[in-house]
Amino acid sequence: MRVLVIHAHPDPASFSHAILAATLEGLGRAGHDTTVIDLYALDYPGGLSRAEWRAYETDSPVLDPMVAEHATLVRSADALVFVYPTWWSSVPAILKSWLERTMVMGLAFTLDENTRRIQPGLGHLRHLVGISTYGSPRWYVKLINDNGRRTVTRTLRLSTGGKARTTWLPLYTLDGRTPDARRAFLDRVRDSMEKLS
Repeated sequence: MRVLVIHAHPDPASFSHAILAATLEGLGRAGHDTTVIDLYALDYPGGLSRAEWRAYETDSPVLDPMVAEHATLVRSADALVFVYPTWWSSVPAILKSWLERTMVMGLAFTLDENTRRIQPGLGHLRHLVGISTYGSPRWYVKLINDNGRRTVTRTLRLSTGGKARTTWLPLYTLDGRTPDARRAFLDRVRDSMEKLS
């Protein structure tokens, strides 16, 4: 299976990078063909430019060569795996930018010419996986609706026509976790990715 992993954390020494390593180890054990997009390592550009906004509903909404390369990777993937910390109740800004610039018309969705209603564009995806850490406890995250999780497991899933299976691997109250608890979470991630099929 072709798996595209999108990672968003600026510090190479972070626990998020340890999660990325465990993710790749599990996918490797399963023999998956894996590609990583490390957004901070790429110095990924910010939000939509004016030119991109104007091109958004045209036949050529992708103007940046890096974004075009990522769109090609999404088109050829069987699974998308997102690894990121939850900040301000959602995905990091750099990942939000990636979603806005990559998941455009012609890739994530199309518009019906007659009704102008959205039609799913990611029907080829078999899996959507989100792996995220939280500074807050589970009850608090649930109270504020867990926007990152909803983006990955609901919004993107709708773009698959509801066909993709979703997996969510959360680690709540990260700062209060012991080294053993962190290792156990890495084991859980590794095992879950090894079982992805």
